[in-house]
Amino acid sequence: MKIKYLGTAAAEGVPAMFCTCEVCEKSKQAGGKNIRTRSQAIIDDKLLLDFPADTYMHMLYGGLNLPEITDCIITHNHSDHLYPADFEMRREGFAYLKKDVPLTVYGTKPSSDDSIKYIERYNLSEEKRVLFQEIEPFTQYNIGGYKIIPLKANHDSKCDPVFYSIGYGEKNMLYANDTGYFPEETWDYLKNIKIKFDFISLDCTQILIHCRDGHMSIDVNEEVKLRLIEIGCADKNTVFCINHFSHNGKATYDELVRIAEKYNFKVSYDGMEIEF
Repeated sequence: MKIKYLGTAAAEGVPAMFCTCEVCEKSKQAGGKNIRTRSQAIIDDKLLLDFPADTYMHMLYGGLNLPEITDCIITHNHSDHLYPADFEMRREGFAYLKKDVPLTVYGTKPSSDDSIKYIERYNLSEEKRVLFQEIEPFTQYNIGGYKIIPLKANHDSKCDPVFYSIGYGEKNMLYANDTGYFPEETWDYLKNIKIKFDFISLDCTQILIHCRDGHMSIDVNEEVKLRLIEIGCADKNTVFCINHFSHNGKATYDELVRIAEKYNFKVSYDGMEIEF
């Protein structure tokens, strides 16, 4: 399996749009991997994770081949992870597709409610351009040949947020964006299903500022790593990568790489690809 991080920031981006803080100023000056767009990733160039407002940006500059994408799983309906107004761009007359195959979007009920109003407004379902399938936590789905299990996240409860276990063949990964320290029912589920993950991506929005609820900091990422190893979901061969960063976390990419080394964490950046 392969993951490509198309965007790696929280809602504000780095540098944030209207901000003059030290992290934003340093990031602008340094450029390169310090510049972060809103979080999105893709598995094996075909399974899309989230659909933020920067999706078009990722098509232009990140190598995202949107016309070929037929499956997209959504973590929750905050606009930096779901921007359904852009679904209109797939309607007849706006998009001429080589394959008459719809984009199917998967998410929990709040994401469904937000998306369906655009899908219905522009007849996207009738035109077989965009479909939405509602999913439930702790239920296994086969999506595009991948074994997908939504897991309850510790985030804004109004969103019914989830993160994902994703498996293909003998390989498994955990993509845990927009969650604090996992809810106990998620820990119990992970312990019982006994999936060993080859790759784990963890929310590190607050970086150096201790945070356990809604998002995580790097010290809490370490807690999660150790518990995943303890319950048999990870081992010394598992690759851990931190992702989804805010300028509020008080570190640029260049600074964070040095800090993450002592935890043996990789640090994601826009355009980063990892095979496992």
